[in-house]
This record gives sequence, C-alpha cells and structure tokens, in this order.
Amino acid sequence: MRLVFEQAHRRFPHSRGAPYRSGNLMLHGWHISRIPTAIDNQMSDKTRSASAPVVRFAPSPTGFLHIGGARTALFNWLYAKGRGGTLLLRIEDTDHERNSTEAVAAIIDGLKWLELDWHGEPVSQFAQVHRHCAVADELLKDGHAYRCYLTPAELDQMRKTAEAEKRPLAIRSPWRDRDPKEAPADAPYVIRLKTPGEGETIIDDKVQGRVVFPNKDLDDFIIVRSDGNPTYNLAVVVDDHDMGVTHVIRGVDHLTNAARQLQVYKAMDWDVPVFAHVPLIHGPDGAKLSKRHGALGIEAYREMGFLPSALRNHLVRLGWSHGNDEIISTGQMIDWFDFDAIGRSPGRFDFAKLEDLNGHYIKSADDLELMQRLEDILPYVENGAEILERLDANTRAKLMAAIPSLRERAKTLKELLEGARYLFAERPIALDDKAAKLLDGADARKRLSALLPKLEAITSWEAPRLEETVRAFAEIEGAKLGKVAQPLRAALTGRSVSPPVFDVMAVLGREEALARIRDQAN
Repeated sequence: MRLVFEQAHRRFPHSRGAPYRSGNLMLHGWHISRIPTAIDNQMSDKTRSASAPVVRFAPSPTGFLHIGGARTALFNWLYAKGRGGTLLLRIEDTDHERNSTEAVAAIIDGLKWLELDWHGEPVSQFAQVHRHCAVADELLKDGHAYRCYLTPAELDQMRKTAEAEKRPLAIRSPWRDRDPKEAPADAPYVIRLKTPGEGETIIDDKVQGRVVFPNKDLDDFIIVRSDGNPTYNLAVVVDDHDMGVTHVIRGVDHLTNAARQLQVYKAMDWDVPVFAHVPLIHGPDGAKLSKRHGALGIEAYREMGFLPSALRNHLVRLGWSHGNDEIISTGQMIDWFDFDAIGRSPGRFDFAKLEDLNGHYIKSADDLELMQRLEDILPYVENGAEILERLDANTRAKLMAAIPSLRERAKTLKELLEGARYLFAERPIALDDKAAKLLDGADARKRLSALLPKLEAITSWEAPRLEETVRAFAEIEGAKLGKVAQPLRAALTGRSVSPPVFDVMAVLGREEALARIRDQAN
C-alpha cells in the first residue's frame, strides 16, 4: 500500500500534524480536531454511561446548514440528550474543490443558533486521510480489497453493455481475481472492495424496517481513487468506528450507502452501528423541497425573525410525531423522542405553520429573551445597524416597555421590530401615505390641537389615564373614538397601524409624545 500513502501525501501533504487548511484548525474561533482528540474528550466524560448512545452529525461544508441538515442534527441531538448519550460533530471536508471555510463557519453558527450543542471539538474528516488509507491497506492485505486497473475505455464499454441489457451497472472488475503483476508498468489504479456476488445484504433499520439488497446489485465499489484520495463510503465507516458511534441517524437518501458501508464493517470485523434512516422533507404541496418552499440556510430563518425554539418545534414534527401534539417544548422533545414515532413518509415543511408556531413562542417568551433576540437580528435587517447604534439605556428601556404590546401582533421578530420603529423615529417623524391621509382628513389636525391641552394637563402619564382622557374628549366632540385615535396614532408613529395607541403614548413618555402631537397639530 506504499503507493496509496505516497499518493495521499502528495494529494494531502499537510494531513498529519499540520493545520487544517480549509479552516486552519482555528476556524472563526472554533478548533477543528482530529478524531483521537474527540475520543479522548468523549471517554474522559465520567458522567456518560457505558451503554449510552454515541451519535454524530456529519455535514459536508459545500453549502450552508439547510433545513434537512438541521432536522438531522436535531434528531441526533434529541436521541443523545434523552438517553444521557453523546453527540459528536464531524465536518466531512474531504472534497476540497467544493468546500469553503464560510460554509464550515455557517454550519457551526447555525447549530449554535439552534442551540444544539455537541461534545468536544468539531472533527475534521480531512485530517484522517492517513487513517483511511491505512484501513484500505489492511483490507488489501487481508484479501478484502484489490487493485483495479480498468481503463476509462473499459469502464465505458461496461456501462454501454449494462444499458443495452437494461440492467443497473454493478462493476465486478476482472482484476478482482487477476494477479496485479499482469498490470502494465506504472499503470494507474483504484482500490475496490470485494463485495459478495451472491446472497443478500440486510439492514434492520430502526425507521425503514428490514431492508434487503440483493448482493448481485452491489458493485465492487471504489474505496481509494487513483489519486490516493479515500472515498466517502470508506472514510465514513472508519470515522464512525474510530469515534465510537453507536447509532447512525441520517436521511433516507443514504440508505443505499448503508448497504455498501456494511461491507466495510464486515470486512474489518467491526461492530455495526444501529441505522435509522429518516424520511426526507418536502414542501407543503408534496413536491421535493426547494427554495420556494423554504430550502434556505438556517441563517435566513434567523434573519427573518424566527426563534430557535419555534424552528426546533417545526423541524421535530417533520417526520416525527407525539400523538396530536403540535406545540412541543424542548424538554418534552427530549423526553418523548424515539425511533418508533418516526414515520416513513416525507415531512412537509410549511411556512404558514412555522409562522403560527413562532407567533406562539413570541407571545410566551420572556421579555428579556425577546429583547436579546431583537438585538441579535439588528445587524441583519434593513436599517438595523442604525437602530443598534441608537440603542442606549433610554431607548432600551422604552423598547422593553413596548414589548408586551408589540408581541400581540407579531408572528416574527422582524414584525415585532417593525412595530417598534416609532420608538427610534426622529422628529419631525416622516409620515407614510396612509398616515398623511389620516392627518389631512377633515378636522384631524384641529382635533389634535384641541386635544393637546387635555393631554398636557395629565400628570399621571399611563395608558389607562390617557385612554380615559381621549375617550372623554371624543365624547365632547361628538366623534367616534377612532376619529380621534387614528390621527393621534399617525402623529405619534407616522403610520396608520401600530400597537394600541395609548400604550404607544405611555412608552414614548410625556414629553416626546406631546412634542410629536404638536408637530402635527394645526
């Protein structure tokens, strides 16, 4: 296997004892470790039971953390949390042409925002290339793998023959039983695993049930490419074994991979983990999830103003259920989650349901939490940076006071923030078209002028007292309350829609509220 090691070293010259080049080991404040470090950390945890599960979330850093990946991470996290187990994070970063440091950072940031923690440091699959090659070398020595010298032309002919015979291509290379000495000198080769040609490969999956693969349909798949680069199906098995993974929870699109990976486990005489292949996520119309359905990076949901608790609640219901329960707390998820309640049909991501859930969580959240969440999204929303700069002790206090009334109308943090923009408006505040129309209506500004002395006489500037004064004024004027309250709202907020106008007045404070009314009075 010397050639494999030499090729791997040329391809990945820094893979042992050197920095992780796609992230330099210190990636945006995160240390990307090799697997032994993770194992040492894991096994030193005295609180973990010997029988507790070890699961892993293993995203590829070719894009941001999307909804499907987030749901997989959540399922793994819940299964570990509910059983005193361990969740490990592995970055499957061997495809350096498609990987990016930004994607790794976004995945880690997305998991943190979803509040899904893991044990130890994130592990780099790329850093394990020599270990993967060593296992391939062992498989060669034990006769479970072979060097294959098939040329591109020969492979193309095999494909054409399979197409002509209308059968799937399952490569059984003639080099499986030939002496490598017969190969042309210095000819390139790949390493293929010898898979059984007869019988069946059976996976007793915790979600999909008993799945049978006829071995005649499984080819002698490549475990090391001609450039010395180990393939996914080898690297995943080696890493899962070395990390002590006991349960592999992932999407059903990996089920065929599981049949191939099982051959590596058997050839190495390693314990096979429990497999649980969960259904995919579709849109509300049943079609494959796309961007129009919500197939966005997790960071987009944060920027749209969703709460982590709401997104977790919606994600857990995509394929898993607990009776008819729709609103499920994180504690309940941890207590209730198990494989037997995962269905086989695709879950349906529904923006409308997510918004409704988010509205529920906003209404039930603590004021301090909402305040912190609002500050967190300010860098990502229009004019948010300006608001953040003006968020001093005074405006913070006003925003905190406004949250109880703001939350009643908001389904997202962006809507809540939109409702709070009047707090940060500078005098004279700009009026939108509807607000300007309200103030230009018959007698609107005159009524504000007549109302001003009544309001200036109030010493207790609180919503009930303000409402009482305005109602009494409207009655004297012989006008409906709306004919007074709507122009008042327009003068105070610059808009025709806002939180209850008397709450707005109370939050703004006496001097600011009266000044805004004077600006618009006639």
